[in-house]
Amino acid sequence: MKSPLLSLPGAVPAEGVDEGVAGHYGDLFREQRALADGAGFVDLSHRGVVTVSGEDRLSWLHLLLTQHVTDLAAGQATEALILSAHGHIEHALYLVDDGATVWAHVEPGTQEALLAYLESMKFFYRVEVADRTADTAVVHLPAGSIAPVPSGVVVRETAYGRDLFLPRADLESFAEQAGPPVGILALEALRVEQHRPRLGFETDHRTIPHELGWIGSAVHLQKGCYRGQETVARVQNLGKPPRRLVFLHLDGSEVHLPPAGTQLRVRDEDPDGRTIGFITTSARHHELGPVALALVKRNVPVDAPLMADTTAAAQEVVVEP
Repeated sequence: MKSPLLSLPGAVPAEGVDEGVAGHYGDLFREQRALADGAGFVDLSHRGVVTVSGEDRLSWLHLLLTQHVTDLAAGQATEALILSAHGHIEHALYLVDDGATVWAHVEPGTQEALLAYLESMKFFYRVEVADRTADTAVVHLPAGSIAPVPSGVVVRETAYGRDLFLPRADLESFAEQAGPPVGILALEALRVEQHRPRLGFETDHRTIPHELGWIGSAVHLQKGCYRGQETVARVQNLGKPPRRLVFLHLDGSEVHLPPAGTQLRVRDEDPDGRTIGFITTSARHHELGPVALALVKRNVPVDAPLMADTTAAAQEVVVEP
């Protein structure tokens, strides 16, 4: 969906998966600083929105998700994954229950596949699932924001800020009083700084939760069965994941950021030597300079200096080897 807020002054459309909302509004670093200071809002109206209602909604979702949600309190935010039978990540859901309905926002374009899976698993449970993307827009307010939240709007509050499930028809009027608009590139730069993985960016067809540090925040280790649990339990109890997420400080003298997919190697090895990982997201941070998230092989030494093509990179541990 193309956001009406792309008509705001200075709006430059985002590209790729985030097409449909503004990448920035003319000053990327100013927008980042605003978010870090608790000001402004981010238009995430391109994200998918799915709801689950009915008296069995929490017990039913508990059977399908990696997160413990049976006793999820109204207004309590959480996140969860849906895995394949082999434990690979298929969906990431950002959830809140309003006392009658579970609201979830998901990556753009993934809601249809998610809805089809949920429909196929209803059986005799008293639940109703719905795609609310057409009538509901997600808006993000940063932590510390004092912007007023319209009455009746479902809010998902976390340490990083508040996600509002706003009626899509109210998006423009909300923008008029919510403070300066901030593009999604600023939010992405802060996400990289915070080491938070994103489906489709830090994941590929074989990613398992342990590789990204999603154990605990999105995967509960003391809950009942769900699809893919055997892989989670086996890695947790008997082994280590084959890859691990790292945070990279990139050489600031380079003009261009190495894009997602750029291969990594150990700097002191042969330039044509083995590939040990790849960049998943890169960004220019208002304080840290050029930074990135990357997936590397587990056995890469944590102090090994890396090269992203021709760009030097120093790693920080996110997931322990």
